[in-house]
Amino acid sequence: MKNMTKILAKYDVPVPRYTSYPTVPYWTDSPTQEQWVQHLRSHLGPNKAWSMYIHIPFCETLCTFCGCNNIITKDHKKETAYVDLVNKEWALYQDLVPELRKSSFRHIHLGGGSPTFLTPPSLRQLLEPIFANVIRDDKNFEASVEVDPRRTNKEHLQTLREIGFNRVSMGIQDFNPEVQRLVNRHQPYEITANLTEEARKLGYESVNFDLIYGLAKQTPEGITDSVKKTLQLRPDRIALYSFALVPWIKPAQRLFKDEDLPKASEKRDLYEIAREQLLSGGYIEVGMDHFALPTDNLAIALNNHQLHRNFMGYTDQRTEVMLGLGVSSIAETPDSFHQNEKLLPKYEAALKAGKLPGLRGHIHNQEDKNRRRQILKLMTEFEVEFESLEQSLLAKEFLAEMVNDGLVELTEKSVKITAAGRPFLRNACLFFDERLKRKQPDARIFSQSI
Repeated sequence: MKNMTKILAKYDVPVPRYTSYPTVPYWTDSPTQEQWVQHLRSHLGPNKAWSMYIHIPFCETLCTFCGCNNIITKDHKKETAYVDLVNKEWALYQDLVPELRKSSFRHIHLGGGSPTFLTPPSLRQLLEPIFANVIRDDKNFEASVEVDPRRTNKEHLQTLREIGFNRVSMGIQDFNPEVQRLVNRHQPYEITANLTEEARKLGYESVNFDLIYGLAKQTPEGITDSVKKTLQLRPDRIALYSFALVPWIKPAQRLFKDEDLPKASEKRDLYEIAREQLLSGGYIEVGMDHFALPTDNLAIALNNHQLHRNFMGYTDQRTEVMLGLGVSSIAETPDSFHQNEKLLPKYEAALKAGKLPGLRGHIHNQEDKNRRRQILKLMTEFEVEFESLEQSLLAKEFLAEMVNDGLVELTEKSVKITAAGRPFLRNACLFFDERLKRKQPDARIFSQSI
């Protein structure tokens, strides 16, 4: 344990989560609207597949652990105007990228904020114009939505199911009342249990729970109880996220005291306790923070070497194009990233002017594409080949300490993460992050790795 404590202290440093590469702070060369449209068009058409992410920023209350782009309001009159804006953005894309209607629509995900802030009629108003103008890939199609069990009712689930949604992801975080109080999220177990049962009755094929370890006042006994309750409900997938402390980005995280947070070794113990329970309960570990039942598509993708990782984390759905709609949403093609305006008034102004509401983006050079491919493979398969002898020699020097600590294994051809090294996967990815190695950030921008 003493040795592990030292290792945790050594590697608990600010590191990107690598849901993308290059990471957002290192984006340069934003595409113009014309370039972005051309990148989309060049990767769409017959026999091509694409996916969509829609961001709904609204929440009625602020959870203090949250790092998402959100708008806190109880004024539901705002939702109609917002839905109209997203519909306008979708109509603009249809005009600019006619290939969208000729390509196979494989996946849509609603995230937030809280998508079920919208009323069921607003959800129909948002989604029906989209579904009416796409070619759905019925064999592989997945429609998923993040829901807040406190704000979601049977009518929400029924409406989404009728539209075509088949996977639901529920925010849980922790079932302990004191932890919930500190994160400002009062959510009794019964609420989650009832909504889970309702989703299954309605025919949702996959139910996902989001848990977080490292929250204020979490204890070994408390997280044991939370996972036990989770296992009773038997969700198909579980995301067990590390709490990312970023108060310089999200000031609300200062509402609890630093001393209330578990330290690095204590925090990792919480993860290991939860992990052992989940594995004993029949779940398969997927990537660095996901678990799935063997019958779930995520576990099947892992076994078939088809696991993918993008801005939403691990997924079994992989397409070359992911279109982002809504304020702050991020889209991608093999050539570039594109992010919408993060402020609602600017997002609205761009659309009213007949322009795509782009804030920033990044055009990939060849090095970016190569490193993106290697980081993605390491994050999903824990092993990746070097592209050259020179890269192999550089890895021997850069990863020497991780090799000595038994966290990675190197050959002349590849790097492999050991079982003991999985908690430090992000640290190993640093080797491939050429942009970060060339220029360390001037200020703190990443959360700790542990």
